[in-house]
Amino acid sequence: QVQLVESGGGLVQAGGSLRLSCAASGRAFSSYTMGWFRQAPGKEREFVAAISRSGTGSTYAQSVKGRFTISTDNAQNTVALQMNSLTPEDTAVYYCSASDRNYATKSSEYRYWGQGTQVTVSS
Repeated sequence: QVQLVESGGGLVQAGGSLRLSCAASGRAFSSYTMGWFRQAPGKEREFVAAISRSGTGSTYAQSVKGRFTISTDNAQNTVALQMNSLTPEDTAVYYCSASDRNYATKSSEYRYWGQGTQVTVSS
């Protein structure tokens, strides 16, 4: 069992940056692939980024590649998502998640979810 709590969302202008953080408690953090997903109003939840259990490998959705960076601090049990060059299309609720499967990219592969944090990008 693991509990996830996101923070760092907010309102930012297009072209700006935000850093989301997710604090995990419970089972050893390094046991999971950690991922970020997002859901915009009226749309399905979509994969954003994931980082491997070891923290040495990551994968990104094409729409955020080169702009977003996922990272972990296993000592602090946190995972972060640095978001740069934000556009209004990035507006969504962002969710932190944990999976038992390495390099998981599908929401169905993630067992644990945070409550989400709102990111709004104005034009």
